[in-house]
Amino acid sequence: MKRVVVIGAGVGGLTVAAALARSGVPVTVLEAHVYPGGCAGTFYHQKYRFEAGATLAGGFDPGGIMAQVGEAVGIDQWPVHPAELALVAHLPDGQQIIRWGDARRFDEHRRAFGLAGERFFAWQERTADALWNFAQRTPPWPPQSPSDLFALAHTGLRWLAADWPRHLHPGLVADALRPVAAHLRHAPDNLRLFVDGQLQIAAQTTSQYANALYGASALDLPRRGVVHLEGGIGGIAQALAQAVRQYGGEVLYRQEVSHIRRERGRPAAVETKRGDSFPADLVIANLPPWNAAALLGDNLPGRLRHLPPRPPSGWGAFMVYVGLDGGIIPADFPLHHQLIMGEPLGEGNSLFLSLSPGWDRGRAPIGHRALTISTHTDLAPWWELFHQDQAAYEARKQAYLNRILASVEKVIPGLRDAAALILPGTPITFQRFTRRAWGWVGGFPQTSLFQLWGPRLAPGLWLVGDTIFPGQSTAAVALGGLRVATDVLSMIDERQTSEDEKSQPFPLSSFAVRR
Repeated sequence: MKRVVVIGAGVGGLTVAAALARSGVPVTVLEAHVYPGGCAGTFYHQKYRFEAGATLAGGFDPGGIMAQVGEAVGIDQWPVHPAELALVAHLPDGQQIIRWGDARRFDEHRRAFGLAGERFFAWQERTADALWNFAQRTPPWPPQSPSDLFALAHTGLRWLAADWPRHLHPGLVADALRPVAAHLRHAPDNLRLFVDGQLQIAAQTTSQYANALYGASALDLPRRGVVHLEGGIGGIAQALAQAVRQYGGEVLYRQEVSHIRRERGRPAAVETKRGDSFPADLVIANLPPWNAAALLGDNLPGRLRHLPPRPPSGWGAFMVYVGLDGGIIPADFPLHHQLIMGEPLGEGNSLFLSLSPGWDRGRAPIGHRALTISTHTDLAPWWELFHQDQAAYEARKQAYLNRILASVEKVIPGLRDAAALILPGTPITFQRFTRRAWGWVGGFPQTSLFQLWGPRLAPGLWLVGDTIFPGQSTAAVALGGLRVATDVLSMIDERQTSEDEKSQPFPLSSFAVRR
């Protein structure tokens, strides 16, 4: 039986590990931090539990992605509270748009954007239904081998046979090659700005550049089972880590990996900074490509060999964590808000804020709430100042903090006076605590379906997480993890079949893949 080591206890890596462990594969997860989840983790500081990065969890609709993940890894019940109201978006003119997960969304689209909104979201939902239906069949996209092409064609034919014409419409092929903006050409400015704000979070780019198929799916999150997790979004990772252990796998913390040792082009062991060495026949890196490359040293495989020194696209995050007196929060106040103050988006012009639920006593002291605020930010200026001018770096951090708190007070009046704790964080902070190179978060902007990363890097070496398709939400990362687990199990079983055939007088007629 192959020995598998997973580097990083993010949602993608833990999903792979739990699925493999349940299938009887010896698997060990090595995590540098003291808790799982990575960017979708929840950390403790001075009696508050804050979301490290990701705050909005979706995919928990009946029969949806997280139900599929739960079935694959043996989780019967996630620690969730369903939420029909996903978030409230605030536009610069004061307009507020509620993103409902139920039928109230139709009235809201009509009220906020008129006929243009009805047309746009009719296209978006129809297209998203087709893409999610296809993606949940875990096809190998992008294909990386002839067998992937065969499997993709087989999945596609089954999809067409089962769902024609419910999910197929004439524009689907064209949308694979054009941006979301193709469906906003005559839309009012407020609709375009609203869509851009949502895509900035879900696809790391705006409608002018986001691929239409991917963008339609990314915009679909509110109706795909948005939930609040007891104890914070890190509850997803905690449940997955428990599943790994339940089926005989290991999840080891404070084990920062320093090197992946290879012999004859294949992994042999994973070594950590504590001096431990873990034998490995297969290594799955739940890491950004730059981190994976750093662990492999010389003779990098394939795509890692051509990485630029730092990410050429994508973002970092400026974070603000606030512990505050809950008395200033109205009883019916929504927990998630997006504030758009102007363009270009990011750099404090657009913010996402998430409050801990009042019922979740484990997130803050009695009577208090935990608030996480984030904005996209360019990486380069922060690193240049950090290395060249520490005073300027601190001044820039303070200026961002002041501006962000002032903006949030338009939605939560009296925030600064009610704050018992305020923690700002830059990409440098994010790199220090998540170990992600440069503090790069969210993966690549989703501009083309044909430039995506596949999970296989080299023989015995795999990548999982927000870099590979389908990308960036916790649900999408988990779905990518299922794809990797499926591929690994298929590969193991093919090799076992070959070995068994050699020892048999006649070839085996079949070998069931453990699912």
